[in-house]
Amino acid sequence: MAKWLAAIRKGYGKKLASLHAWNGWIVVILALTGLVLFQGLWRGILGEGRVVIRFLHIVVGIASLLPVVYYLLLAGKHWKQLRGKTAQKVNVVIVLALLVGWLLSGLLLWQFKAAGPRWSSNALYVHDLLTWVGLPYIIYHSLTRLKWLKEPHRRTIKTGAAGEGLHPAAKPEAVLSRRAFIRTAIGAGLAIAVGPSFLRWIGSQLSSGTNYDQEAVSDANKLFPAPAPLPASSPPIGGGSKGSFRIYTVTPIPHFDNSTFSFTVDGLVNKKLQWNWEQFVALKREVQVSDFHCVTGWSVYNNTWEGIKLKDFLAMAGVKPGAKTVKLYSGDGVYTDSLTLDQASMDDVLVALMHDGKPIPSDLGGPVRLVVPKMYTYKSVKWLNRIELIDSDHTGYWEERGYSNDAWV
Repeated sequence: MAKWLAAIRKGYGKKLASLHAWNGWIVVILALTGLVLFQGLWRGILGEGRVVIRFLHIVVGIASLLPVVYYLLLAGKHWKQLRGKTAQKVNVVIVLALLVGWLLSGLLLWQFKAAGPRWSSNALYVHDLLTWVGLPYIIYHSLTRLKWLKEPHRRTIKTGAAGEGLHPAAKPEAVLSRRAFIRTAIGAGLAIAVGPSFLRWIGSQLSSGTNYDQEAVSDANKLFPAPAPLPASSPPIGGGSKGSFRIYTVTPIPHFDNSTFSFTVDGLVNKKLQWNWEQFVALKREVQVSDFHCVTGWSVYNNTWEGIKLKDFLAMAGVKPGAKTVKLYSGDGVYTDSLTLDQASMDDVLVALMHDGKPIPSDLGGPVRLVVPKMYTYKSVKWLNRIELIDSDHTGYWEERGYSNDAWV
């Protein structure tokens, strides 16, 4: 062991330079793959390719442990070389803390089922916070260390020259080094580009509940009459939801009005059922309080949903003996998923019209969405407009693209 450590330290200089390069590439790959995973637009474009991107993100994230361990083996020697260089010491601590924080929170998000929703939700918060703070810092630090910035003849902006009132023999005066100028420009650019998004994100995390009024303003649905909330919904018996929804969609968000909305129950049923909006909103509803867990790690707690139990629709239509699966269709025309008859008959599976006493906005899957509290939310189909009973299994949109058929929380 001692000989191995000695050999490592012997090639310290070159190895440390390689370590910086590895850290740089790791951050670049994690940043690019993370942005692709975060942006809902890429979900539809990549399809099953998103699963490959997610796998790459996880593998590179785990690989970030190697430079951390390697650096720790060299830390004593490096720390001595940084004697009197406080800024560089601080930088080392910050970068190591970022890598370790990303690694640990990423492991919890990767193993979300073993960790459970509470740990996953907290890990996602930490992962996001480190990204918002750390990525701009590392970009700034990396760009300002470019080799050409350290070359004196290429890094100085000078003023004053012959023909501008100076004696021909006079030397121009250096007023701002190019390195200082680039640092300032990069810092200002990052502040302008990242600052507003970060402030919006931190505001949503610090809010005591869902900013539902703001989201309802962007509701593109035009349906009348609006459903009148039951007494248990307004004020919500759950006390108001806690957390922030993240908007994911594989298509442009659809919207509906009275002429385009319909809700159908068909397939292997005794009686096909279909409602327009006026008929649908008149159906008898009930209220439930439940938590909402996304497979990507975030959760919204204490939601007060109002709607009709899925099993009540099945009872109204009558299920034929050959029926095996309940296939669920989204009004976006693309997304589908399914539940077994036993799952669909659970008492808390709700076809919801209202959330916390207000109509569900289009951004959150309204006017009608499914809520399956005991499962991750790729089963809770948004813009639900059709329920079909079929005699075979059905593989849902995301299950076709690598998600587990086991969606239980």
